[in-house]
Amino acid sequence: MLGLSIRQLEVFVAVATTGGVRQAADQLHLTQPAISMALGELERQLGAALFDRERGRLRLNAQGAEQLPLAREILERLSDMQRRHRDAHGALEGELRIGASNTVGNYLVGELLGPITAQHPMVALHLTVDNTRDITRMLLDHAVDIACVEGPVHHAQLETLPWRNDALVVCAAPAHPLAQRARLQPRDFSDARWILRERGSATRSLTEQAMTALPPGRILLELGQIEAIKQAVIAGLGIACLPYAATLDAVATGRLRVLRTPFLQLDRRLSIVLHRSRYRGALIEAFLHSLETGTHVQD
Repeated sequence: MLGLSIRQLEVFVAVATTGGVRQAADQLHLTQPAISMALGELERQLGAALFDRERGRLRLNAQGAEQLPLAREILERLSDMQRRHRDAHGALEGELRIGASNTVGNYLVGELLGPITAQHPMVALHLTVDNTRDITRMLLDHAVDIACVEGPVHHAQLETLPWRNDALVVCAAPAHPLAQRARLQPRDFSDARWILRERGSATRSLTEQAMTALPPGRILLELGQIEAIKQAVIAGLGIACLPYAATLDAVATGRLRVLRTPFLQLDRRLSIVLHRSRYRGALIEAFLHSLETGTHVQD
């Protein structure tokens, strides 16, 4: 029988998460030699290296990537057992790594994280914000525990749950010719100059889909941040599809105009995404429950 210890699994997860022996030692309050010894003994017990050693740095290899979610599950199950033994109604503690696409992470973070922090203030939350494609990749690599994105996700290893509705709006500077028209028609967008998000963004995909219902235009700029696109539109460089929540401040101050485009389909559903092989312990269940009780789906 393998002589694996809880400490060895904690060391493995810490090194994989932090990216190094020193960082793991700081996190677990151990010495670096103790970390190296525990990791080496775990690899000996398993009969395989979990990391590639490159110039003194540790990089999780294929074997380690396969074992990491199993190690995390064991530790989380033990934590859940201890929690239930101590006090079924005690305060929930632990860390939850959340990935969010740009719209969610930059403009809806209060709705996403507010309920869990109010209901479980002892839970430490770590939020990573990137485009939908990269957040999905992080979830597949177990670099985050749960994700919230605005784009469709189709992968056999991932499960999506609906969170809430959202919408894009077409925006222009108040002085833009399109903003001067009382009633717009698709033909009015002929030769329009568009400012788009980078490829891999769900906002980019929905914008391109909407543009197929309009006369040909020209892509003037591709920018990686919603705020950069908004400022470019305010400066009169072109028009763009932006998340409604991102436009509120600029519209309220008269720097941005939302164009009425009922002929475009710009509605979308924001989704919670989970890895099917990821153990859904008390932390993930609490987060999912907080979204159900703390927000209302806008239909």
